[in-house]
Amino acid sequence: MAKTIMIVDDSALMRTSVKANLELGGYKVEFAGDGVQALNLLKTGIKPDLIITDINMPNMGGLEFIKNLRTVAGFRFTPVLVLTTESQQQKKDEAKKHGATGWLVKPIAGPDLIKVIKQVLPGA
Repeated sequence: MAKTIMIVDDSALMRTSVKANLELGGYKVEFAGDGVQALNLLKTGIKPDLIITDINMPNMGGLEFIKNLRTVAGFRFTPVLVLTTESQQQKKDEAKKHGATGWLVKPIAGPDLIKVIKQVLPGA
């Protein structure tokens, strides 16, 4: 059965691009435009095996999303990859403190993204 990955990004172009690469890799993809929308979707019963989130988004950014996600039953240990244009060590440290599993800088080639997912998500 295909693993499900949720993409949380306010850029429709980025969501479409990442989705295309993930589907080519055999993954099922869900997506949300910001942290608020993502949390609402997760509360409807969607249970992704991994979440990829941007940092800079309206309504609720990625750092706040990760912090909130870790308080939701069933998502405390779900792997979360940050995919962003940000590269400051302070942001990376803050993301890790909130529970991010890894950090990737945009743009990332599809094969490289799939390689990281396979490292983070056993059996993917």
